[in-house]
Amino acid sequence: MDAATQVSPASDEEADLRAQFGAVGPLAAHKVLDHLDAYARRFIALSPFLVVASADASGNVDASPRGDAPGFVATPDDRTLVIPDRRGNNRIDTFVNLLDNPGLGLIFLVPGINETLRVNGTAALTRDPALLEPLVAEGKVPAAGLVVRVREAFFHCGKAMIRSKLWDPARHVPRDTFPSLGRILADQTAAATVVEAEASIADAYRTRLY
Repeated sequence: MDAATQVSPASDEEADLRAQFGAVGPLAAHKVLDHLDAYARRFIALSPFLVVASADASGNVDASPRGDAPGFVATPDDRTLVIPDRRGNNRIDTFVNLLDNPGLGLIFLVPGINETLRVNGTAALTRDPALLEPLVAEGKVPAAGLVVRVREAFFHCGKAMIRSKLWDPARHVPRDTFPSLGRILADQTAAATVVEAEASIADAYRTRLY
């Protein structure tokens, strides 16, 4: 392999990237905290929805949604989050990833606010009743949850939301213009008919949210 085709060290590649994109502004450079301040904790208390990103030991990445009434994520102190595990499909991808790699990334959203909150840190599965009982919903205590130790917390500007017009009702897609999940899964898996798949999903939405 000649010099022209050799792969640059990672440091050189990062330098090339930063040269292409330009300098980081002072606000962006200094906004990252190592804890949850009052603004972050208030935002989390308002948030009904977040995305959890994790990876296994081989670097295979997964992103998973979490949602419930605003305030469903607890912040017992300024370096800790507790995320209840509500009933799902039992794939437990995030929990399995954390067995090998405790690193976790979160993005919190609040409807109507264009800015988002990003939290990075490490996490572990918990079954501790003392942590989970305060997170009861619909009379049911979660069987498990995630305890997240905060390494970084910072607000992300609203450009993506402004460009996407995510919160604009006029941009919402009419539900009947896209196939139902039952139709999609029946076609993709051949494990059930459309009628069976849609009935199963409807029952899950009605009786197995908690």
